Amino acid sequence: MAFARLGCAALLIVGSAFALPVKAQVVKSVVTTERARAELLAHAPDGVEPGKALWVGLQLAHQPEWHTYWKNSGDSGLPTQLQWTLPPGVEAGEIAWPIPKKYPIGNLANYGYSGTVLLPVPLTVTPQFKPSLLGGDLEIKLKAQWLICRQECVPEEGEFALKIPARSATALYADVFNASFQAQPRPLAGAGTARIDGGMLRVSVPGLPAEAHGKVLGFFPETKEVIETAAPVTQSWDGKVWNAVVPLSLQRSQSPAVMPLVLTLGDKGWRTEAQVVGQWPQVVAATGVSPALEEALRRNSLSQPAPAVSLTLAAGLLGALLGGLILNLMPCVFPVLAIKVTGFARHADDRRAHRVSGLAFSAGVVVSFVLLGALLVGLRAAGQQLGWGFQLQSPLVVATLAALFTVIGLNLAGVFEFGAFLPSKLATLESRHPVVNSFLSGVLAVAIASPCTAPFMGASLGLAVTLPTPQALLVFAALGFGMALPYLSASFVPTIARLLPRPGPWMVTLRQFMAFPMFATVTWLLWVLGQQSGIDGAASLLVLLVAMSMVVWSLTLIGRSRRIVGGISLVVLALLMWHAGQNITAADARPATAASGDSWQPWEPGRVEQLLGTGRPVFVDFTAAWCVTCQYNKKTTLANPAVLADLSAKNVALVRADWTRRDPAVTQVLGQLGRNGVPVYVLYQSGRQPVVLSEVLSVEEVRAAVASL
Repeated sequence: MAFARLGCAALLIVGSAFALPVKAQVVKSVVTTERARAELLAHAPDGVEPGKALWVGLQLAHQPEWHTYWKNSGDSGLPTQLQWTLPPGVEAGEIAWPIPKKYPIGNLANYGYSGTVLLPVPLTVTPQFKPSLLGGDLEIKLKAQWLICRQECVPEEGEFALKIPARSATALYADVFNASFQAQPRPLAGAGTARIDGGMLRVSVPGLPAEAHGKVLGFFPETKEVIETAAPVTQSWDGKVWNAVVPLSLQRSQSPAVMPLVLTLGDKGWRTEAQVVGQWPQVVAATGVSPALEEALRRNSLSQPAPAVSLTLAAGLLGALLGGLILNLMPCVFPVLAIKVTGFARHADDRRAHRVSGLAFSAGVVVSFVLLGALLVGLRAAGQQLGWGFQLQSPLVVATLAALFTVIGLNLAGVFEFGAFLPSKLATLESRHPVVNSFLSGVLAVAIASPCTAPFMGASLGLAVTLPTPQALLVFAALGFGMALPYLSASFVPTIARLLPRPGPWMVTLRQFMAFPMFATVTWLLWVLGQQSGIDGAASLLVLLVAMSMVVWSLTLIGRSRRIVGGISLVVLALLMWHAGQNITAADARPATAASGDSWQPWEPGRVEQLLGTGRPVFVDFTAAWCVTCQYNKKTTLANPAVLADLSAKNVALVRADWTRRDPAVTQVLGQLGRNGVPVYVLYQSGRQPVVLSEVLSVEEVRAAVASL
């Protein structure tokens, strides 16, 4: 919506800032709050049998001046949601929505119901339904959520239970259901048309009954966020054809090919599905992001907007290449790459060995990224909701990496040498096959680097998983090539090679020093596992690492000591592994709630829409414990007093979506935003496109976005 409209709406619903969800007490099939009385009703005139009519419905009796919402709530609000629990053999249909009313609110307008309204739902009884032998009742349970508004809005919910006798008719509420059936729009025989004319929508509907001819009709589109809801509808009649002109919304988020419409006259209504004629105009929304990302957002926004040109393949490849280059600066990559630089220095005088090492390392990086990309694309094609960084969403992968880096750290610190206890063929692998060693170094670098890529190429990765497989894999290959490019350049350009220091005693000192970044990485991985599996999981992994370190140390001993100490340490490690594995893979039992005194609340499906329905803007932080950039932004920009003060002044709700462990719901929302990894920061406001901020947040960027609300 335009700024004036948003300002007016904010003034009108300011009271909703302090409204909390109301969970009223359930009394059989009735829930009563200060604003409404809700009751679950049933209508089974022929009993509960296959093929017989059976209806249930939620009746809402509103207090004066309060209203709830239609399936298209208009400029704000949320439609009532019904979640049924039914026995096997019974299926619930969709709500048969009665005709709504229009509620102007300043420069905005909503669609909904006041007074008393019944929302009926048909139940289908199949032959698989077997009534209970004791009593023969059909047991129905309902969890309902509705947003009820006056000038302020209050989310309410209730749980209902009802039993319908399976072998006798139930027509106690026949009049109530029949009145609701009469209030539903009747389908029209002829289809209407909706022609796009610049910024206007010209609607023509034939086939209306004679009683409607020449009258001014109510106009209710079922598709949300297409027209200016509060704008006047210019109407006219051409014989028996009703015509109307209505302006399109400047913040239109949908471009349907068919527009279901409801036309009303008093308490009567008619429904048609108008075929859209013409090309939807391009949406221009000032979101403060790059034009390329703007296109991706239009294509993948939360409300399924019109198809639009997304990032081009060339832009995606360029973004991947630059992202790979910057990836070399990330702290999670530094330990492995520093070891690689040491290896380059070892071959500084051997240009051929230098080039072979660079090519092998680059091949390891590129191949690993392509294989990871192929796995991700393949699993998503099979229906799995996965995003980039999915490998670190598994506690077992995190624990395995921690064990690997512990062993590498012990080796760098000089605790042991691989040649001391490995077979001679394996011990001399590095000297006999330096190409294999360099290739595996590239694989190792990718294993820990991949989760750090999202901050630099979120849009490119989001594009990649939507492309045909060959093009998607090309994007992942470009990412790997960008990461390997500095080392490939150093191996082929003599000038860069001459800048490397000559081999000498300093290399031993550097090798031992690099053990500490390895151990620091292990500490980070332990913290990540603690976020995934709780303190017991992290402690179990720590015990395993100590036991594993003892095994490694024992193998460096000689003679009888090696056999005794090694045998004991192996037994201890084996005994610990099973119990520790249970704790490592267990989900964290802590409730997903914000800490005491913390203004952030946990994300869950529907939470953003619920908060928007109360009139509050919403800032969502899509984050993960294994994302270093996420943690940096959290401790700096998102903890900045000026940023927090601005968010509080605008009454912005703060929501944190944790992606540390696999969550298909979060993955789906990220995909709708055109992203495939974290961090992602989104500012939502009712009636406007979501604003996606930069991955590496700055205080100025967040304050500017909040100031534009």
